[in-house]
This record gives sequence, C-alpha cells and structure tokens, in this order.
Amino acid sequence: MTGYFPDGAVWAIVCDGMGGANGGSTASRVATENIAETLTSGYRTEMDGMQIKELIELAVRYANKAVYEMAMHISGLEGMGTTVVCAIAKDGRLHVLHAGDSRAYLCTDDGIRQITTDHSIVQELVEAGQLTPEQARRHPNRNLITRALGTEPLLRTDYNTVEFKNNAKVIICTDGMSNYITDESLLEFIRQNRCDELTDKLIETAKELGGSDNITVAVIEC
Repeated sequence: MTGYFPDGAVWAIVCDGMGGANGGSTASRVATENIAETLTSGYRTEMDGMQIKELIELAVRYANKAVYEMAMHISGLEGMGTTVVCAIAKDGRLHVLHAGDSRAYLCTDDGIRQITTDHSIVQELVEAGQLTPEQARRHPNRNLITRALGTEPLLRTDYNTVEFKNNAKVIICTDGMSNYITDESLLEFIRQNRCDELTDKLIETAKELGGSDNITVAVIEC
C-alpha cells in the first residue's frame, strides 16, 4: 500500500502474513490498515526527521498491539503474524522501519543496495559465515523469520534513514519476490521499466520463476 501526504511526501507499507491462509491474510490486512491510519492521521507537514521516526514507530507499535490481541482472543487466528516494512520519503530523506524478511532496496546512479537486513535464521547463518548469500537464497529454512509483527506484546524493529534524491527509487517487497529475483536482475528491471510498469513486471517475473508465495511490491521514486 502506498500513498501521499498533503505536502507531497510519500509513504509505503508492505506486509507478508504468516499463520495459515486465514491468519496470515488477517494479520497483514490488519497491520497495513492500522499503520496507514496512524500515519495519515498523525502526519504533520512541519515534522522533522526525528518526528517522522517516532510516527513510524508509533504506527507499527499500534499495529502490533492490534494483531497480537486478535491472535490472542479470536479462535482460528492463534499464532498469526506478519512481516512489515514501513517507509516515508520526505525532504530528500527516506525513513524505513522493518521487522521480518520483507525488504527495501535503494536504487541510485551508483547501483542498488539492500537497506534492510532480514530478521531470519538464514541471515544469522550468513552473518556467522556459515552460508553465502546465494546459499541462503536456496536454503530450505529461508522462510523461518526471527521477528514478526503481532506474535509478541512488544516488537523489536530496525530503523534506517538514507539520502533519497536525484531520481533515486526504493523497491519494497516480500520474500516472494526477493527469493526469485537477484539484486543484479532487479537493477536491470529498474533501468528498463518505467515506475508505473515496474511493480507488475517484477511480480510477473517472480511468478514465472516459480514464486507461488505472496508476492507484493511497492515502488517509491523521488
């Protein structure tokens, strides 16, 4: 989900639910709706970088509470949760908060780089030097995440802010895309497709390469 604030700043949310078909769908929908509501109601045009960070953290905290309480009290939704990436682009800066293995990539004239770090078992093995990134992409446990919105009363998240100027783009996606499209291929898609065509092209290609999981992609360009 993406949207604009009155001053032209842009927000985007990507969630990938877990906990069975019903639970995963509910978790991602409730989280996305809660985050969007908090962002749009709490945003002020005069906000500085620290206030933007606090707004995103508040939005995700409220969403975590909403999903967790539903999972605790509604039969059939036990154990549900969702990854989350929430981003706001304002005044030449990109603010990104995430939990789980959904990702944000920044593309500039210098190339492409992942600006989130997966909260997953295989990422921990990569950081320990026990797997290469390519081995992690094909590992049978690559879908086991170590953080998810809605599974605990308090959610640990990572926050990052980077410069976002000069025709830069950010690609936010679930692992249904990143498991099938390499960074090098992603950069080529960005260079060869207009922004309004890019999301559909990436989803279509991930499916052609075998992606059957939830595939969600959001694009912000400055």
